Amino acid sequence: MEINTLRSLVTVVSFAIFVGIIWWTWSRRRSDDFAQAANLPFEQD
Repeated sequence: MEINTLRSLVTVVSFAIFVGIIWWTWSRRRSDDFAQAANLPFEQD
């Protein structure tokens, strides 16, 4: 395998992982969990 092919493959895989994380973060199932986590600093004494 040529080094440039490997670099391209790593770039595509990294981008796919990035898009997957963004999709997971903005999914409706996770929005309540993230809303609770965002309010944690305000709930402390």
